[in-house]
Amino acid sequence: MIYRDFQDIKLSALSFGAMRLPVIDGDDSRVDEDAVLRMVDTAMEGGINYYDTAWGYHGENSETVLGKALARYPRDRYYLATKFPGYDPSNWAKVEEIFNRQLEKLQVGYFDFYLFHNVCEMNIDAYLDDGKYGIYSYLMEQKRNGRIRHLGFSCHGKIDVLNRFLDAYGKDMEFCQLQVNYLDWTFQDGREKIEILKKHGLPVWVMEPLRGGALAKLSPEHEEKLKALRPDEEIPAWAFRFLLSIPEVVTILSGMSNEEQLIKNLETFKEEKPLSYDEMKTLFGIAEEMLAGKTVPCTACHYCVSHCPQGLDIPNLISLYNEHVYTGGGFLAPMALSALPEDKKPQACLQCGNCELVCPQQIKIPEIMEDFTKKLG
Repeated sequence: MIYRDFQDIKLSALSFGAMRLPVIDGDDSRVDEDAVLRMVDTAMEGGINYYDTAWGYHGENSETVLGKALARYPRDRYYLATKFPGYDPSNWAKVEEIFNRQLEKLQVGYFDFYLFHNVCEMNIDAYLDDGKYGIYSYLMEQKRNGRIRHLGFSCHGKIDVLNRFLDAYGKDMEFCQLQVNYLDWTFQDGREKIEILKKHGLPVWVMEPLRGGALAKLSPEHEEKLKALRPDEEIPAWAFRFLLSIPEVVTILSGMSNEEQLIKNLETFKEEKPLSYDEMKTLFGIAEEMLAGKTVPCTACHYCVSHCPQGLDIPNLISLYNEHVYTGGGFLAPMALSALPEDKKPQACLQCGNCELVCPQQIKIPEIMEDFTKKLG
């Protein structure tokens, strides 16, 4: 196992993510406990020492099952991470209740790592309103009394949200969990976000290294390009090798759904095999081709914004549209749009066409807004 330094400890470069555990009869809330116990045993034998879960995973059952699996091991054999579920507004005023319940579910007296979960457009104001909800103050108190050893946050929000959170709480954060992979290096501003964190002195934990499985199996043409460079390298391993080549990355969370995936990933993380310049260039070329046929080529020049009678932030809406279309749905776009006033959402478009007249890319913006509205239901 490859290990990376974090302060005075060494973390396995591959972490055990408990968001996509094996389930029974396809029911996400019915976790296959026996399978999880076996997987945790295999992970421990393979050198994984970081285990990540969260309140809402698997219908709020992930923490309970992972707690049972880890309780069989001495507490100093593993580092445990979970998160405050601020993605749900009904939880904002329940930080103490939820935190104590999480300790019970995971059968521990403290968390090695604890996160503000999913800092984004929808909840940034609540997270920053400490006078009303007290989330930050409570978590800082738990850190002082030893029930949290290291405090950080995960972020799916755009760059302005990341900056707002860091401006307020960056001095007290120790790490940030980001969605990074060679597809999202530019698509979700992964590179720029890492640079921002670097300026704040914060290491990076990676989530969605395989983009929900999209990078685990590529088109025959793309796989052929990679096999020509490394005939014996598994396709998913390329995504991990890319992330291991980023100096700021400490650990990579993989939500493995079965033992076969776990064993293959453990094999990848046995030794460092950094990517060369040409290999990185090939990966970025594949990412561009994967996005080219599915996304709108907006350059965010903002000419359209100055001509929109509704004052819509069209580049931002197109960015969310691209994410929604490429992913085939998902939660990111609806989550970000929920923070916008009704008159700034795609359905507020008047179909006047003023934006399209000044678009250098000749994007049919009214059609995009209409299609986005339909896709969102």
